[in-house]
Amino acid sequence: MEQKATFAGGCFWCMVSPFEEQPGIHGILSGYMGGTLENPTYEQVYTGETGHYEVVQITFDPEVFPYEKLLELYWPQIDPTDAVGQYNDRKSQYRAAIFYHNEEQRRLAEASKEELARSGRFDKPIVTEINEASDFYPAEEYHQNYHSKNPKSYKEDRIASGRDAFIEKHWK
Repeated sequence: MEQKATFAGGCFWCMVSPFEEQPGIHGILSGYMGGTLENPTYEQVYTGETGHYEVVQITFDPEVFPYEKLLELYWPQIDPTDAVGQYNDRKSQYRAAIFYHNEEQRRLAEASKEELARSGRFDKPIVTEINEASDFYPAEEYHQNYHSKNPKSYKEDRIASGRDAFIEKHWK
């Protein structure tokens, strides 16, 4: 039976490709979660005033690709010590968070966060939030699979953001 998993990790454009083409992943949508405004637009979220996060919502088969494996893919995509954004993206919508959809996901997310904290990989505390999932609003069509539709622009933005340099330094 399919489940949903929702992750915030900075710009949602960069959070799609790590999860796509994995066995058991049936869909990935970029969107917004956690804010106060119903059906927000990108322009509204971009102000940083709606409380939304940019997220990816993944539809997956836990029998083929367990939630724990999603968490293993998620953590190396982010700076889990940054509470105010990710890389060069410094507005509130770029905060990192795991949004759980059931009690098992909450438990597994908390355990993975604790394990990362104990690992000693980072000198600063792990501050990534773990929040209950709320209403998900898909982003506009031009944001969906942006990396595939605009590969040159995506690559330039990703390099300029500092994401790849951070990942190489801390996760490789």
